[in-house]
Amino acid sequence: MIKKFLQKINYLFIMPYLFLADVIAIIHLGYVIYVILGFILIVVGIILKWKWIRNLWFRIMHLAAIVGVACEALLGVNCPLTVLEFKLRYASCLSGKKVSFIGNIIDSILFYNAPMWLFTTIYTAFAIIVVITFIIAPPTRKGRLD
Repeated sequence: MIKKFLQKINYLFIMPYLFLADVIAIIHLGYVIYVILGFILIVVGIILKWKWIRNLWFRIMHLAAIVGVACEALLGVNCPLTVLEFKLRYASCLSGKKVSFIGNIIDSILFYNAPMWLFTTIYTAFAIIVVITFIIAPPTRKGRLD
């Protein structure tokens, strides 16, 4: 009976860490979706001549998002979102449960077992392609769409 009571108390202390780790994982997934979906929409927008894809703030934020990832990879710096998520999960490992159901699904989407040089190459190539879209369809300020 005391053991079950202690397990419940332990669970109450562990749960916030798992919850926060899941929130960080969801934010991380959103970041990845923004970069990938943003690129797809830019390319489709170039082909279909959508004017909104030339929005200066959208394009600068999109470029900064992927260039930041590529720079982290080139410098060998771990992604701050990954580090924070793993630290929160580590803080919850006292219960033996490191990943929640949601965290497990999101982590299986975000993380792959491959050499770091492969990720660095992919991120850098993707950043270069995004820069090329800047050249092909440069962003414009509001009111200056051609």
